[in-house]
Amino acid sequence: MDRLERAAGAVVGSAVGDALGAPFEFGPAGAFSARFPAPGAGGEMCGGGGWEAGEATDDTQMAVHVAESLLERGGLDLPDVFARFRRWAADDPKDIGLQTEDVLSRGLPWDQAADAHHRSSHRAAGNGALMRATPSAVYFAHDGRPATMEAGRRLAALTHGDPAAWEGTAIFHELVRVALDGADPLPALPEILAAVHPEHRERYAVVLDPHWHPDQATEFNGAVWPCLGSAVWALRTTSTFEDALRTAIDLGGDTDTVAAVTGGLAGALYGLGAIPSRWMEPLHVPLPGSGARVLRLPHLLDLARRLVERVPGPG
Repeated sequence: MDRLERAAGAVVGSAVGDALGAPFEFGPAGAFSARFPAPGAGGEMCGGGGWEAGEATDDTQMAVHVAESLLERGGLDLPDVFARFRRWAADDPKDIGLQTEDVLSRGLPWDQAADAHHRSSHRAAGNGALMRATPSAVYFAHDGRPATMEAGRRLAALTHGDPAAWEGTAIFHELVRVALDGADPLPALPEILAAVHPEHRERYAVVLDPHWHPDQATEFNGAVWPCLGSAVWALRTTSTFEDALRTAIDLGGDTDTVAAVTGGLAGALYGLGAIPSRWMEPLHVPLPGSGARVLRLPHLLDLARRLVERVPGPG
């Protein structure tokens, strides 16, 4: 399997997980399997809760804005990413995280808004930076562990002032990089944890331990570390893309984001061909802040190719 197949699996897999999990958000554990007990039977892209069947949420919308900034600016331009986020937030997206909305609506510069939120709320370790990290993980995977982890931190810091959110995004970036190189990312976790800031290393070591179960989480999976831990657990305890996504959504809670993170990891590990076509065909990503565009599977596949090749536009 080549790198492009894995990158396409990551980008599309994250969007698929987002759309698949959205109708079950904040629902109880087991709701997905209760409705769709037989794997492979179809109908799972059901829509509901205000979402059309196959419609991606703010998770994927923000991820696309990050991707397009990286490609159009030729790398990490944090003021540009922040400006795109602001345009998106001002264009009435169906859903936006409370923390992200507060940061983007403060009217402060790109390098002050998240810190101001953190200082005033003392709660800024949500999973809203992790949820959008798959395209940037693909883009920076060329550059090796230190660079890809640092890029994850810097992108997370745009909206999340708590360094715990930075480290979770950095870990995810590195897990995707390892998978894109054709290796199982889970055995690399000890080395990855060694590169995490010491202040946050133990917190992530707990949720990424092979013996950890999401039932042991001390915080809701809307927080960054149980969200990442749940995604890694879903990957560890299954052997196919479909089973990983079913397992992630069945945890309940913040199902779209846990499934988006799981889908990015599982897609990078198993490749595009492992994603059920019945989940990809209805997939679509409305893109507020971008002239009412709606991205579909061909657009996401082209986006993945350009992220791998670092090609600014079509062609």
